[in-house]
Amino acid sequence: METLRIGIISRWKATCGISLHAEMIAKEFIEMGHEVIVFAPKLESANRWWHHISLGEDEPYVVRCYEERTPDGGQGRFDITLPELDYVIVESYQWLPHEDVERTLRRSNTFKVAVVHEQRRSEFRYSNPYIFNYIAVFDDRFAREVVSGGNIVVIPYPCHPIVRGNRRFAEDKLRFFTFGRQPVEEYKDYIEALDWLSKSYDFEYLVIRSNHLLPFDRDYLVQRVEKLSLEDIYRYLHKSDIHLIPKGQTDGCVVSSTLCQCLGALIPTVVPNTRHFENLPTIDGYKPAVIYENVEDLKGELVRLIEDEDFRRSVLRSAERYVEENRCDRIAKKFIELMKKAIPVVARS
Repeated sequence: METLRIGIISRWKATCGISLHAEMIAKEFIEMGHEVIVFAPKLESANRWWHHISLGEDEPYVVRCYEERTPDGGQGRFDITLPELDYVIVESYQWLPHEDVERTLRRSNTFKVAVVHEQRRSEFRYSNPYIFNYIAVFDDRFAREVVSGGNIVVIPYPCHPIVRGNRRFAEDKLRFFTFGRQPVEEYKDYIEALDWLSKSYDFEYLVIRSNHLLPFDRDYLVQRVEKLSLEDIYRYLHKSDIHLIPKGQTDGCVVSSTLCQCLGALIPTVVPNTRHFENLPTIDGYKPAVIYENVEDLKGELVRLIEDEDFRRSVLRSAERYVEENRCDRIAKKFIELMKKAIPVVARS
């Protein structure tokens, strides 16, 4: 098998979907036998953003070399010269210094692919999208709403592979779980629905956040402040019965990296009807996650999940099929196949 030298320009070891995407495909590239070099933002620059929290030490193949755009409007800076590479993947996002990246890419003859994380057309700031051999979008919405021109290809957001737990549903107590650091208001639907549910059921709702506790005090609510690794997340998921994902409304084009990260635990997942989940397919009559419209609908869906075993199994079968179709190793291979079919591959010793 040919060994490729692949550069990835991206956030890294951060609590965001940009970083997660890069980390998942980079890991698969390395397992395929390819060499990876990651060009990541300097920590001082990245840490200016509320959603960036460093999760552990960088690997030896990570170079922290550029400055992101700043919250106060600074343009950022990317002025390094890329080494000899076979391919470059740019995890493109709103706070990347697009102009500098474009200037750098124009000086390189390597094969180039952009992965679009921008939510709106105004955020995709390249003067000419054809500097990329291909522009990868997660679904057709991004082609319609974000990218203007270029050679567009749909490559879905990757899912963490299935890792099965051995917990029986509510074997000791009914347990709900949420992790992350979403704004407080995005938890309110769940708190209101669980307040109602607590009149009929005995349960625990464990919320783990990386920064501070929620301003709610309930007998059923258990809160902790922890920075969770992927292994930690799956350990908590496998001790839980229902995973609640808080998300707020947005007019931007988005997917939920949290859902893709966690569906592989095969725990019933509940989400609000926001744009993050509007493109989830229906598989054999069921979505991979239970999507609710409002608090009253949420109450009914929670009771259905608790009481109807056939419903739970159907949702999990849909989730399992979705994960298998979009497993991270399969998505990584799509990038390799995309690149290989476009240019001849030169083997490296």
